[in-house]
Parts: sequence; C-alpha cells; structure tokens
Amino acid sequence: MISNIIHRCFLRAGTRALLAGALLLSPVARLAGQTPVDPDVARRTQWFHEAKFGMLITWGLYSIPAGEWKGQEIHGIGEWIQNHAHIPLAEYALLAPQFNPVKFNADEWAAVAKQAGMRYMVPMPKHHDGFCLFGTKVDSFNIVDATPFHRDPMKELSEACRKQGLRMGFYYSQAQDWHHPGGAVIGGQWDPAQRGDFDDYLNKVSLPQVRELLTNYGPIALLWFDTPVSMTPARAQRFVDLVREVQPDCLINGRLGIKQGTDYSSMGDNAVPDHVLAGAWETPATINDTWGFKKMDHNWKPADTLIFRLVDIVSKGGNYLLNVGPTAEGVIPPESVKVLQQMGAWLQVNGEAIYGTGPTPFGAELKSSAIHDAHFQYQKPTGWRCTTKPGKIYIHLFDWLQGSFRLEDVKGKVTGARLLAAPQHKLKFKQNGSAVVISLPATAPGEIANVLALDLKTDVR
Repeated sequence: MISNIIHRCFLRAGTRALLAGALLLSPVARLAGQTPVDPDVARRTQWFHEAKFGMLITWGLYSIPAGEWKGQEIHGIGEWIQNHAHIPLAEYALLAPQFNPVKFNADEWAAVAKQAGMRYMVPMPKHHDGFCLFGTKVDSFNIVDATPFHRDPMKELSEACRKQGLRMGFYYSQAQDWHHPGGAVIGGQWDPAQRGDFDDYLNKVSLPQVRELLTNYGPIALLWFDTPVSMTPARAQRFVDLVREVQPDCLINGRLGIKQGTDYSSMGDNAVPDHVLAGAWETPATINDTWGFKKMDHNWKPADTLIFRLVDIVSKGGNYLLNVGPTAEGVIPPESVKVLQQMGAWLQVNGEAIYGTGPTPFGAELKSSAIHDAHFQYQKPTGWRCTTKPGKIYIHLFDWLQGSFRLEDVKGKVTGARLLAAPQHKLKFKQNGSAVVISLPATAPGEIANVLALDLKTDVR
C-alpha cells in the first residue's frame, strides 16, 4: 500500500486532485443534477454498489521479517521493509526459500471473509517488492518456483471465494517494482540491479503478468492498481485496453493513473471523506496500523470503531475495503479474526441497512465526526449516520437516546418505524411536516449501533 513517503510526496495534494479526476458519477450524482454515469460503468459497478464491504489481503515475503531486519525494528508499514531498510535485491531474494506458509488454508480465509459479512476479496498477487504470489511464467521470482511451498494461493483463493459466493479481485502493483530492472521506485533506487527502462519493464513484466491474472483465474471482479508512478496516460491506457480485451466486466480502480476507462475511485489509505461523494468509491483501511504483518504492531481497532467506519463510509456513498495481514505461516492474526467476527455478527442483524443502500439525504450529522483518530487513537463512536433505500431511511444510532429521536427535513410521509435489532416491536412516531419524532424504548436492544428503520411513501433517493 501507500507508505508515509507517498503520503507526503504523492497524496498530500493527491487525495483531492486524484479523487476529483477519478470520481465517476453515479445515481448519487443525479440527485445534484449532475451528468449521469456512463451506462457501461453503471452496469459494471452495480454489484460494487451492492456489496459495500470487502477484504484486502496484504501478504508476501515481507511477512517473514515482520517489521524487523537484522535485529532492528524498521520504521513504517510492514510491506515496505525492503524500501525503508534499503535491503539489496539479492539479499531480500533469500527470503523466498524461507517462505513456506504451511498453515495457509484458502477455504478458512474465505470463510473468515464470509463470516465478517464481506462480499468480495482482494488478495495481492504482486506488491511493490516484485515477488509474485501466483504461478507466473514471466519470472521465476514467485511462490511456485522460488519457495518450498510450490502452490498457487491465488488459484486456491479463487476457488474458495467461488464456494463462498464471494467475488474475487486482485491487487497488482503495476508501476512500482523494486525487484525487476526498470520498475518504478519511490524514494530513489538503492541497488544497481534496479536500473533499467520503465517501458521495457511494463512490456516484459507488468502487462504480461496482468494478462496472466485475467486469463488463468476465472472471472475477476476488479483489478486494484496502486501508486501510479511514471504512469503516463498512454501507459495507463494500455492496461485499460488489456482489461477490456480479456475481461470486459472487470472493474479498474482509480490508482491506475488516469480517469478515462476506470470505474471507481480509491481514497487515500485509511482516508474517509467528510461529505457524500458522487460515483463509485472505496476506502482501503487497516485493522491495526500496518498492512503487511508486523509483529510489534498490536494497535488493533475495536469492533465499534470499525463498524462506525463501515457505516460512516456507506452513508457517504462508498465501500469499505478492510485489510488483514497474514503471518508468514499463512495465518490471519486471531485479533483480526475476532473483530471481523464481531462485525459479521452486527451485520447479521443490521445488514439490511448496509448492503445495497444509498447515502444520507441529510448531511448535517456528518459535520459532527464521531471518531477523531488521524493517529488511530481510539474514541468511542457517538452521534448517528443515515443510509437509504427506495422507501426506506435507516438511522444508525451510536448514542442511545432516552425517550425519543427527532429527525428533521424528511422528504416524504413516514408510515412505519422499527428497530432492526427488535423488528417485532413497532415504534410510535409523530410527524409534523418534515419533522419526525420517534419514541424509543428505555434500553437499546442491540450493541454498538442500533438501526432505526423508517418506511416512507416517497422515495428519499
């Protein structure tokens, strides 16, 4: 993922500029009278708008040192250890014979995602270190040929996801590659072996490997490109053309380097906008502070924080792509599994208010952010958020209000009210014009966030 270096030199101006250039218009945009989305994009992204919640998996050779090199902790996120420590290529490559994830079980990983309520999975066939977690024929620096494991986890995950009804996508570092000559290197090259021509790298490594991923693993829901260093419009267009040629319905995210031909925008890492955004978009985020496994990072976010982030993002029109960083043995950390199970339990009750919903029609509630954790400092979520469906308003209450909840600017006539955690009990309410007051029971029926569902005669969207 994007390191602190990139946040400084790429995303500082990049988040707003990149998003402004990459966002595509959706049904949300039509509310504001903007140009409708391209019909092909609308068709391709329909499942994405429905899904809302996915799993990113950051796993590779960097999971072996797990944040430590030669007895010293290396600053920054785990998967950037080679760059941050300027590890010579030949020395880093010696990790491959040590990589033997004997506890990897694709069915277990897919089951964790399914139990969490996730609808799609995005593992990483190649990150910036250039090592491939799939059986590529382009180069022998891959898990099948260079490790004692000799298996293709991407093929196994593809099959496991299909069994669980999950859509399968791939993260692929198309431009930045610290191993292959000519690959882009943010922060500057540190090893003569990295020298080479960037276009030669694209022609011989990046584009052929993307073709392999699109050809050998069945239907691919999306390709998640990253850090478009040196990706001119002409270079990026070659990737768009390749995807459309081999798998026309595969989504392309907004980090390829161009707007034209892409389908949805990726926010900055762990970045959440403070207002509703038009178009299909997604926030990639961590459960702790790193992406790849780092043995000294135990700053696990609690379930109420992650559920608030899910609700907050969906209420603004986006998707939540939540990362896990498995160990070198192939085990998803139990702390991640535990919090994902808690999220899944909440979604079992309240999923109606997440999947397939649209953003809030209000917006005033977004001005009082419930969590201020730029440095991931935990604060208990407070306030409320709103999601919508035709004829439905869902109020996610993070604070339980004694007596009643008042909602202003309701467009339509409320005909019913209930709590998703106690659907058998119809709630009393009064409406005066656009103001509605709903009576609440003395105690909350559920934990973390209780969802108040209102039925309307007029579609709020």
